[in-house]
Amino acid sequence: MEGILYLVSASPRRRELLKQIGVHFETLLLRSGPERGFDVDETPLPGEEAVRYAERIALAKANAGWKYLQQRGLPVHPVLGADTVVSLDGVIFGKPGSAENAVSMLRALSGREHEVITAVSIRVGERVELKISRSKVKFCELGEKEIRDYVQTGEPMDKAGGYAIQGRGARFVEFLQGSYSGVMGLPLFETAALLKEMGL
Repeated sequence: MEGILYLVSASPRRRELLKQIGVHFETLLLRSGPERGFDVDETPLPGEEAVRYAERIALAKANAGWKYLQQRGLPVHPVLGADTVVSLDGVIFGKPGSAENAVSMLRALSGREHEVITAVSIRVGERVELKISRSKVKFCELGEKEIRDYVQTGEPMDKAGGYAIQGRGARFVEFLQGSYSGVMGLPLFETAALLKEMGL
């Protein structure tokens, strides 16, 4: 099983981060649209805490990826699933569903400290392991024009919380405590630790 991993993600950031630490991988893309259905339902459960949500979705992605490779008769290799959420006052901010939703998220984050939680799960056979990264991020005060100009770039639309710390959104970040790569979408320390624990 050495030398390859299946990454269950369409995120170019996660691919970039895995490459950064020298992990060889192939990408598994799950169904995630109304026309084809969803392999993983990412709807938060009523009253679900952000950490439990991130854990549940990361595990669901790893399990769905494992099921996919079994169904397709693909070579058996470890499957990695991850999920990132932003939490503000206990409210989960996922990816914005529209430009106005992104504007609303950024307004809420303006001048505030929020938490970014990324869960990483790896499945090999019946063995499933998971780790969590939790980071604190504080935004400066954002003006309405600044928010709307940023949203018009399109960058916020596939990012949890409506911003990219590795992109133009970095200029809003006044303070970061935790994992930069975790805020990007894949905490490298935790990911490397998981791989090591599983003998990969």
